[in-house]
Amino acid sequence: MREDIVKKVEEKKIIAIIRGLSVEQAIKTAKTLYDGGIELIEVTFNQMFPNRFSETADAIAEIRKNCKGVSVGAGTVLTTEQVDIARKAGAEFIVSPDADEKVIRYTVRKGLVSIPGAYTATEIKKAHNAGADFVKIFPCLDGATKYIKAIRAPLSHIKLLAVGGVNVDNAKGFIDAGAVGIGVGSSLVNKEFIKNGEYEKLTALAKQFVTNLE
Repeated sequence: MREDIVKKVEEKKIIAIIRGLSVEQAIKTAKTLYDGGIELIEVTFNQMFPNRFSETADAIAEIRKNCKGVSVGAGTVLTTEQVDIARKAGAEFIVSPDADEKVIRYTVRKGLVSIPGAYTATEIKKAHNAGADFVKIFPCLDGATKYIKAIRAPLSHIKLLAVGGVNVDNAKGFIDAGAVGIGVGSSLVNKEFIKNGEYEKLTALAKQFVTNLE
C-alpha cells in the first residue's frame, strides 16, 4: 500500500488539505474535489481540541468508505498516538508540520506513508534518514520557489512537497523548482464556497489547479 500511495502522490501531485469541516462537509468536499481531478485528501487534527480528534478520525473513515478513488490521510499529526488514531480510521498517509523522528519511524513501521514537515537542510536530511517518504517544505512563503530550487541542488535525492502559501497561480512554480507535489489548503478548500453549498465552484477550482500543473 505504501508504494501505491507514494506513486500516486508523485503522479497526481496535489494533496488537498481539509481543516475544520464537519464530517458531512468533508465527505462532500472530497467527492467534489475528486470530480475536479484531485485524488489525495488530508484531514487535519486540531491540536487545540483533543476532544475532537474522534471527529477527524470519523471524517477520514467516512471519506475512505464513501469516496471511491480518493486516498485519504491525516494532517497535523504530532504524536504516535495520533498516528494510531488515524491508522485505525483508515488513513493511508501521515502529514506533520514538524520532523519528529519518533513519529516518522512509527508511521513507516505501521505501513503508512510518512510526510513530515521541515525547512532547513539539516531538518530535511534528518527526516529523510528517519524514513520519510516525502518531506514537505513548510511554510512556503515569499521566495519559497527559489529556496526549493536551491535546496534541491545538494539534496536532489529527497522528494520534496511544497505546502503553506501555495495557490493556483504559484503552484506550477513549485513543481518547476523541483518539488514533486504540493499541499493546498484554504486557497483550494474554500470554506465560503462550502458554507454556501457552492460545491461546483470547488470542482472548478480543483480543475484549474490540475490544469495549471499539466
